[in-house]
Amino acid sequence: MLFLNPEKPIATCDSDSCTDCNVKESIHCHFRIKDLLIFLLLAFPPFLLGGAGIYRLNGWLLLPWIIFIFAFFGLIEIRVMCSHCPHYAESIRSLKCWANYGSPKVWKYRPGPMTIMEKTVFFLGFAVVWGYPLVLLILGKELLLLILYLLTCGGFFMTLLNFMCSQCMNFACPLNRVDVKVRDRFFANNPLVADAWGKSENRKTG
Repeated sequence: MLFLNPEKPIATCDSDSCTDCNVKESIHCHFRIKDLLIFLLLAFPPFLLGGAGIYRLNGWLLLPWIIFIFAFFGLIEIRVMCSHCPHYAESIRSLKCWANYGSPKVWKYRPGPMTIMEKTVFFLGFAVVWGYPLVLLILGKELLLLILYLLTCGGFFMTLLNFMCSQCMNFACPLNRVDVKVRDRFFANNPLVADAWGKSENRKTG
């Protein structure tokens, strides 16, 4: 199974069907191969350019960066951020979303907001992942690669925030940009999530 069945409500949703859902056009509860490919096409250029700059300076410096990338996106980010996502409540053993597809679910589901410590770890991880090549590109005086790296990073995050984070059901993520009214409609369909966020008043009645 590559992705969740788009005709079946997610595990936290108490709706019987997705047919008449009032949030499916505003929030990505289900994902497609198209979503994954778009994300990868946006995310890969900064990593390729950053990696090329690091390699030109010293190939051995790639090793700690690569190890940290896999550790952060495969385990650490999953714990501090992804485990709060309703998608994490599914019974499958790995994530089937566009951002961390295939990552193992080794932590328990934690509905509700991230803690201050979790947000700190999240942003520190981002700083290392994208800051490490930035520093080395500057030290290596790789001006062209530095410019391209900054442009692709900027393009990636701008697109992420405006077109992906604005439709993401993980409201706990600090990058989430879903409108408050859309969140309330999602809470109404997902009582477990609503309770964890202290939004029980938004749940369906009758």
